[in-house]
Amino acid sequence: MNAFSQLLEQKPASLAAQDFLNRRIFLRNGAAALSAAALAGLLPKGGQASSPSIASFPNFAPKAKRVIYLFQSGAPSQMDLFDPKPMMEKERGNDLPESIRKGQRLTTMTSGQKSFPIAPSIFKFAQHGQSGQWISELLPHLSKQADELCFIKSMHTEAINHDPAMTFFQTGHQLAGRPSFGSWLSYGLGASNQDLPAYVVLSSFGSGRPSCQPLYDRLWGAGFLPTRYQGVKFRNSGDAVLYLSDPPGIDRAMRRGMLNDLAKLNRMDHKTVGDPDIDARISQYEMAFRMQASVPDLLDFSTEPESAINQYGPDVRKPGSYAANCLLARRMAERDVRCIQLFHMGWDQHGNLPKQIRGQCRDVDQPTAALISDLKQRGLLDDTLIVWGGEFGRTIYSQGALTENNYGRDHHPRCFTMMLAGAGVKKGFSYGATDDFSYNITNDPVHVHDLNATILHLMGVDHKKLTYKFQGRDYRLTDVHGHVVKNILS
Repeated sequence: MNAFSQLLEQKPASLAAQDFLNRRIFLRNGAAALSAAALAGLLPKGGQASSPSIASFPNFAPKAKRVIYLFQSGAPSQMDLFDPKPMMEKERGNDLPESIRKGQRLTTMTSGQKSFPIAPSIFKFAQHGQSGQWISELLPHLSKQADELCFIKSMHTEAINHDPAMTFFQTGHQLAGRPSFGSWLSYGLGASNQDLPAYVVLSSFGSGRPSCQPLYDRLWGAGFLPTRYQGVKFRNSGDAVLYLSDPPGIDRAMRRGMLNDLAKLNRMDHKTVGDPDIDARISQYEMAFRMQASVPDLLDFSTEPESAINQYGPDVRKPGSYAANCLLARRMAERDVRCIQLFHMGWDQHGNLPKQIRGQCRDVDQPTAALISDLKQRGLLDDTLIVWGGEFGRTIYSQGALTENNYGRDHHPRCFTMMLAGAGVKKGFSYGATDDFSYNITNDPVHVHDLNATILHLMGVDHKKLTYKFQGRDYRLTDVHGHVVKNILS
């Protein structure tokens, strides 16, 4: 006797028959049949979808088993952190030459300014480590890791405002709706730890500008991929994961029985409508059940030695802080979470930059350095890739009034800096260069698609082969673009 027949036996015959023949069931079955017929016309001979299976990847031996992506939302100022321009001191207050601007578009926040006064950074730079990396005084702890760092100083993007720029960085397209970076990784490589999600997202508020732009859940969404590949966000206040504990009166065995029965009902529904999201729902319920055991252990810092905790700085005991999230990221790396993404807000400094950037750097300096050092000490840095940076750069000219010790900077997509460390990238290395105004790239431009192609390459994935057929077209993270930046690879 099949499951549907068993369900029918639970009702009076007349009601069961009525349910079986009612209009809703008829339309659902009809829609499923039509969808299946339409899909069959799009499939190659043999009826198999052209999208790759998890078994297809990696394409070659990976350098990195996991990636920790430290995304600095709002766009850090490259010339105040990693790209010093000492010649600008002589140009202080002068208007940015048209020969440098070259008619490039500006945001509406500065396009109406009568002048574009050059604002040299007020922060001092020095060379650090045997590699002589130039790093700002704002990052004293990170400076000690100079010989582990790989800088790309010639990044550029297509978007000039935050929403499309962040969406472009995360999905390869400025318009919302496509899968996120972590979802592509989860889809292509699957999970290494069956008790935790393959893709976890953390977020924190910056102390430099706490009221900066919000984040959007679609930045870690699965787009048109099956929903089981979307990022699982841990909250930065209250319970990290809602409903992790069972309610009073429900024990583990009872929860297991409830999920078994629920899975049976979902499978029955899947037979009726054929919706792939139902399979995703079943797998997510199972993951939630396993997370009830794995997440409390993950979040329990009491097992960490005091020395390990303290190296992340004074904010590490504040749940949801950048420091706490960096320590949590290291613990996830130990548990083989495939993609760990930290979004730190507050870097959009259109005015009062010197004060605000000090706060932002205080947030991230010591924890980022500690994360690198901690991973290295535990032997995890060799197969963990760390990526640090924002959605675009900032202008050398001041937005608004320029004073001796205060200025702001507008958005600048033409050049900015990203920092990498760990698996597969050169240590103590800088790639690319910008002009004296940090306004245009002079050597070795790297596009966002190039960066994403390179990260996938380090994970053992050919970005041209990681595709998914949707609406008759094969999509990928890098669209029809992207080249691996081989010169930064170790």
